[in-house]
Amino acid sequence: MDRITVAKSAGFCYGVSRAVSKTFELCKTEDRIITLGDLIHNRQVIEELSQKGVSVCDDVEEIEEGSLVVIRAHGVGEAVIKRLEERNLRYIDLTCPFVKKIHKIVKEHYEKGYKIIIVGDKNHPEVIGINGWCNNEAFITYSIDDKFPEEFANNDVCIVAQTTINKNIFVQIVQNAKNTCQSTLIFDTICGATKERQEEAKSLAAQSDIMFVIGGAKSSNSQKLFEIAKSMCKESYFIENFEDIPQNIYLKKRKIGITAGASTPGSIIEEVFTTMDEKIKNEENFAELFEQYGSKTLNNGDIIDGTVVEVRGNEVIVDLGGFKYNGQLALDQLTDDPYQKTTDLVKEGDTITVYVVGVNDAEGKVVLSRKKLVAMESWNKIKAAYDNGDVLTAKIVKVVKGGVVALAESYQIFVPAKQIALRYIQDLESLLNTEIDVKLIDIDEKRKRVVGSARVLLAAQKQEVEDKFWAECEVGKEYTGAVKSLTSFGAFVDLGGVDGLVHISELSWNKIKHPSEVVKEGDVLTVYVKDINAETKKISLGFKKAEDNPWVIAQNTLHVDDVVKCTIVRIMPFGAFAQIMPNIDGLIHISQIADRRIDKPEDVLTIGDEVEAKITEINWETRKISLSIRALIAPVVKEEVKEEPVEEIPADEVVPVDIEKFIAEEAAAEAAEEVVEEPAVEEVAEETTDAE
Repeated sequence: MDRITVAKSAGFCYGVSRAVSKTFELCKTEDRIITLGDLIHNRQVIEELSQKGVSVCDDVEEIEEGSLVVIRAHGVGEAVIKRLEERNLRYIDLTCPFVKKIHKIVKEHYEKGYKIIIVGDKNHPEVIGINGWCNNEAFITYSIDDKFPEEFANNDVCIVAQTTINKNIFVQIVQNAKNTCQSTLIFDTICGATKERQEEAKSLAAQSDIMFVIGGAKSSNSQKLFEIAKSMCKESYFIENFEDIPQNIYLKKRKIGITAGASTPGSIIEEVFTTMDEKIKNEENFAELFEQYGSKTLNNGDIIDGTVVEVRGNEVIVDLGGFKYNGQLALDQLTDDPYQKTTDLVKEGDTITVYVVGVNDAEGKVVLSRKKLVAMESWNKIKAAYDNGDVLTAKIVKVVKGGVVALAESYQIFVPAKQIALRYIQDLESLLNTEIDVKLIDIDEKRKRVVGSARVLLAAQKQEVEDKFWAECEVGKEYTGAVKSLTSFGAFVDLGGVDGLVHISELSWNKIKHPSEVVKEGDVLTVYVKDINAETKKISLGFKKAEDNPWVIAQNTLHVDDVVKCTIVRIMPFGAFAQIMPNIDGLIHISQIADRRIDKPEDVLTIGDEVEAKITEINWETRKISLSIRALIAPVVKEEVKEEPVEEIPADEVVPVDIEKFIAEEAAAEAAEEVVEEPAVEEVAEETTDAE
């Protein structure tokens, strides 16, 4: 066995790997993805998905329409699937195939009348999901001391297991069930990968002096691995990542074993391995240096005063007074700051106190160090700062694997990459020669090593800012902030340590398809608080100004009887809508389109036509405007028929008329006009033929 051995089975199992890779793939094509609960029990993976816009929701009823729902590897109950379908929500089922198999077993036997026993953690999402396929009526146990319900004694019993439980506990509970229940049907549904991982962890821990189990705090299978490792190796540690490795761990000639739960990414396992490998190499290098210099006894370790006699580019020559050799003080033993020169630090004639590192009589050489003395003084300051929780200003002077080295009080402090800022910084080289405030979070007095963190200070500052914000925030209050990010549904604005959302409908009075039509990242907006959800820490922001409301502008511009130029934008059976000004439409009723009756608006108008119309009515409360083209069409003027004047007959010329006689004469005249029809030629011809 090598000094460090990583279990072959450590890391993602098939089901978890499938769920994670598929979800990251979906992020490329989907705008809004919601997982039902944490996709896996690993904080780093969840944070990375969150940065890609994937959110977590535990309740189907709270999921917004249009979202793509991802069912995680743990699976869900049958009722959850039905509810997703009832709400017509899109979903993709990434339940581990091995868990799916358990769902099928439980549903089938429950419907046949079997009583169901689930061996596992009743609070684990996988077990909750399995129970959902037998109407949540299963008896769930993970203790060999639990008593089975009395009704199980006279019923057929079906036993299944959570995929990640300890095999030994499952076997003991099954034996108890056989002794208690009359008829038992047993399905060993512990995942094969889980069994292999547990057996390998047991074997590896038995061969190791130190054992690391890597996994999320909520990961059931990782916790079980730790229990197994602890039983075989007393010095076992449960860690989430390399930052949790104890700084003062003793490694000399000790064998180290590493395993990880099914939810642990390979990158985290690699980080832990690399960190331990570096610790071992540093310890071995220190031992070599100690052997190289510590074995020399001639004046080694002396502290003496000397006079600078020569300043060179990379070293200083020091006269040690009564000694036969001058001392050589290299630049890297004068300071840890690579940006300083020897001429910046000393000049000829200066008296300095130095530490004798080693004497080589054969070469006539004395190696000196100023740093060691400074380090002794600095160490006391560093230790006091750690004990008091002081904040130190440190200058970043070197980039190393896993982080940077910074100088504070002339002492080297290691700052891990994840402790430099609140967010991961890819290019650490860009930080060289810059200063950061750090707090010491770990100290190894034996090796004189310290670990600092800027992140804990930044996090505390951020929390202070957030607390102050929430204490002062109220609906209606105005803020000025920069746009941090854009989504399809709005823009997130930094209000000073807290982000708020300006919904797309609040960005413009005009209809827009995407926020980028109005704003871009970095734009500074003046917004106001529309709504606050203190429980979820979500803030809805308003951006549109009332004075920019097109209806407010219209109210100051448009009046009844105004004649306006407008464009036909929609045609309906009952009339046509015309745009009077941006976002302001009016209705031209079918009866007001022409000066005649028409069957449908399309007979006269076409979308895009520009017409003139008269405003006949405005209702500002309901935001309705009535228009008329007909009112502008001039009515047809009919010619007046002039009546001829009736000539008056003198009274003495009027002859009285006998009405009855007049009617009788008219009737006789009409009768005299009637003509008797002659027979047709054809008929006469026929008669002639008959006579012959």
